[in-house]
Amino acid sequence: MAIKSDIEIAREANKQPIQVIGNKLGIPSDDLVPFGHDKAKVSARFIESQVDKPNGKLILVTAINPTPAGEGKTTTTVGLGDALNAIGKKAMICIREASLGPCFGMKGGAAGGGYAQIVPMEDMNLHFTGDFHAITSAHNLLSAMIDNHIYWGNELDIDERRVVWRRVMDMNDRALRDIVTSLGGVSNGFPRQTGFDITVASEVMAILCLATDLKDLQRRLGDIIVAYRRDRTPISCRDIKADGAMTVLLQQAMQPNLVQTLENNPAFVHGGPFANIAHGCNSVMATQTALKLADYVVTEAGFGADLGAEKFMNIKCRKAGLAPDAVVLVATVRAMKMNGGVAKADLDQENVAAVQKGCANLGRHIENLKSFGVPVVVAINHFIKDTDAELDAIKGYVKTHGSEAIVSKHWAHGSEGAKELATRVAAVADSDKSQFAPLYPDDMPLFEKIQTIAKRIYRADEVMADKKIRAQLRQWEEAGYGHLPVCMAKTQYSFSTDPELRGAPTGHSVPIREVRLSAGAGFIVVICGEIMTMPGLPRMPAAESIMLNADGQIEGLF
Repeated sequence: MAIKSDIEIAREANKQPIQVIGNKLGIPSDDLVPFGHDKAKVSARFIESQVDKPNGKLILVTAINPTPAGEGKTTTTVGLGDALNAIGKKAMICIREASLGPCFGMKGGAAGGGYAQIVPMEDMNLHFTGDFHAITSAHNLLSAMIDNHIYWGNELDIDERRVVWRRVMDMNDRALRDIVTSLGGVSNGFPRQTGFDITVASEVMAILCLATDLKDLQRRLGDIIVAYRRDRTPISCRDIKADGAMTVLLQQAMQPNLVQTLENNPAFVHGGPFANIAHGCNSVMATQTALKLADYVVTEAGFGADLGAEKFMNIKCRKAGLAPDAVVLVATVRAMKMNGGVAKADLDQENVAAVQKGCANLGRHIENLKSFGVPVVVAINHFIKDTDAELDAIKGYVKTHGSEAIVSKHWAHGSEGAKELATRVAAVADSDKSQFAPLYPDDMPLFEKIQTIAKRIYRADEVMADKKIRAQLRQWEEAGYGHLPVCMAKTQYSFSTDPELRGAPTGHSVPIREVRLSAGAGFIVVICGEIMTMPGLPRMPAAESIMLNADGQIEGLF
């Protein structure tokens, strides 16, 4: 029998009306703003009415460093959420929205896979409910108002050479990384060098994902530093008087999006900062609301645990007062073999020795996660060619690190294939053994925070930063920003800044190319190595294969 593709499975889904899904959570129909029949936003009024309810258990799903072999972090998140419901628990899923950039670039699909998916997956991976468009528009409104202020007399005395607010778009376009604007004469303004980032790297995206309500959203937007005067004093978004209009554009985008899994269990899909160039977590509002509505909330953090989970712990949990009760670390036999030196073409062949060698990457992540004081369960996302000997090798290795590894077959069997994982994870979460604490205190100097992450998470020997970068960090400390956490922008493929260095490398250095102050979001962005905040398309972008078929269905997206 032929194996069905993810999109074929999704199109056969027996979806329930979104009002039925909302009813499972006690959300009245009047508090749902429907986008068609299968997705809706939850009203701010309803969210505010839940504030005094107790929180459920928070479960974070993260993974080893991604490889071309695939890990299935989102698939495991969905499968675990479905399985918790299947064993009688009231559970919700919280994940991020998808960016158009990778959909038309390297890959499509950010809704899980197989029989562990969130639907409607086509909508999720394209325009969805328009949140990303709202973020892009709000960001670029501020850009337009900055240049307009300069054009009409520059009352704030902005130094045109020190405008730090770039523009954004939700697409990979390397040609826009560094540009010159306002060419063509006096009527077009003052020419200056600037550039574009991808929308998921926008500070507005981070602010939307960290804000707790509309009032907090506007305050954070107002705090954005957009430029400096010649005397180096900062100019804020509030000074430009853009924060009010930006809040209006983001009003609906602030409301979490309610959808469902293939098994008709509720899920929030909201916000979408990348974990390699931003903080990589879904919105605080969605997570906090889910914790009031369900007994267990399964959320994920982007890419490997050295990026997404570290930022979840040090940024999101610190800012929102959250504490995970358990962490699920996703790994695959295939990825262990690739970390052990096996070529992608040879991954279907049994190779226990390569699995054992590749487990060093898994072990490093287990140690790092435990350093936050949270218990860790390893989920082995099962592939059909995995052998018992390979699976036993991972289980044995994980046991030596004081954790437990459980094989999960949610991709092929949905919740039925993840019941063992769900039962164990629920027991760990209910044990109240988590003693969560961030990796560093607020009052640690900024450069020491960077060193702490580089040495304790990446296991680097040193952080390389020139005098200009160190001086900039000291200036921010003197200006009152020294208490902020740091958001490391680094390749997702390695603990190091070299994407080709797999496994668990040591003895490497972390070079810092640039630092950016995100005063509204409340963190310092540290750009390491060759990482780009505006990606480019590959030689053969996925967009070349995306089209509508004769039935009007989308082909090539997944």
